[in-house]
Amino acid sequence: MNSFSLSLLAADDPFYIGPCLSVVVPTPQGRYGVLAHHSNAISAITPGLLEFTLPDGEKRRAAVSEGMIKIENNEVLILVDSAERPEEIDVKRAQRAADEAKEAILQKKSIMENRAAQASLARALNRLKLGGRKF
Repeated sequence: MNSFSLSLLAADDPFYIGPCLSVVVPTPQGRYGVLAHHSNAISAITPGLLEFTLPDGEKRRAAVSEGMIKIENNEVLILVDSAERPEEIDVKRAQRAADEAKEAILQKKSIMENRAAQASLARALNRLKLGGRKF
């Protein structure tokens, strides 16, 4: 099967750089899949589950925050604020963050504070989902 070059970079570390068979990213329009020789494109990434398959068939998953994906000439560049492997997720901390974000939303503060709380809630729920905890 054909592969492409994937660079998945978080703000604090290069999460994965190497060959890849497929990648599926969360976007505002839904989950978006990429295979080798995909047409050139750019899209926003929303907090959610990112999945990719390596040439040996190994599947990897990550909880990602907002960012962007650029596909050009059989190379995929993904830039996100954060990317976490399932084993790196602190479920208790994620649950606390979700509870705090829900409380902030209920307090009906400014529009900007509400949007920040909603983004925080989305990230926390995504971590809980990938960490194996039902919410």
